[in-house]
Amino acid sequence: MKRWVTVLLLALAIAAFLSPFASSHPDGLERVAEDLNFVQKGEQPAFKLSPMPDYTVGGISDERLSTAVAGVAGTLITLAFAWGWAKWVSGWKEE
Repeated sequence: MKRWVTVLLLALAIAAFLSPFASSHPDGLERVAEDLNFVQKGEQPAFKLSPMPDYTVGGISDERLSTAVAGVAGTLITLAFAWGWAKWVSGWKEE
């Protein structure tokens, strides 16, 4: 198996099995926004329409499963973006 497939499978396993155990406490920026009372400015309609708000997927009632699915989806989206960017930068040359 190629090394990149192994790395992809490892990344997907981490996203699926470890993301549900992520801290539910706010991250640094969100905490500062709460402390300085401007967190409501970040809750504009554009952000409420996010496909995975707060790292969850709508329609999945189990919070841990929803977070795991969001982690896997985010990993695949990031991979697709990085692959496309690398191909674009390299001029789409075949190996």
